[in-house]
Amino acid sequence: VLLLGTLLWAPWWVLHGAPLAELSGEQDFQLFLNKNLEFTRKIKGDVAALQRVVCDTFQLCQEEELLLVRQHLGIAQAPLEQCHSRTFQAEACFSQFCNGLRIYHGSLAAVLELLPGHTGLVETLQLDAANLSSNIQQQMEDLGMATVTYPTEDQGPLPTFSSHFHRQVGSFFILANFQRFLETAYRALRHLTQL
Repeated sequence: VLLLGTLLWAPWWVLHGAPLAELSGEQDFQLFLNKNLEFTRKIKGDVAALQRVVCDTFQLCQEEELLLVRQHLGIAQAPLEQCHSRTFQAEACFSQFCNGLRIYHGSLAAVLELLPGHTGLVETLQLDAANLSSNIQQQMEDLGMATVTYPTEDQGPLPTFSSHFHRQVGSFFILANFQRFLETAYRALRHLTQL
């Protein structure tokens, strides 16, 4: 946990001197940041709830124990490096955030198949991911920010799981990756609100 915390925090020291769009001080931009910060926090809570269900139901709780299976399944993390790079630009970060939300929206279909008893929570999470993505995109347009399109060739269709155990592990890693993705996005949004 300490190592994960250090890894998640480490990129943020770079942002201190990073150039930021002139919008950062505008009231509309601050409102945009605060709304999306709260929405991201809510989604993180829902992902954590699903992670607890997977842990309690299937005893899949520790990533370290499942790394070999993860490599076999080929489940990748949606990229979000634009939100903590030395050349940070709000437009690029938000565009990559939207793209990642769309990827995880699709990936949650595997979790839905695994946890039919939690359909309501998974569908709410999918809806929230889609809504947050479209809200950010709309607000970027309203604020006159350019959107950046990232190629998605690395994010092909969902892996096909050859066994129920692989579906369990795959769902575990989809949720773990989504939680890390949201943590990075949340830190970027929070950092911007403090500038």
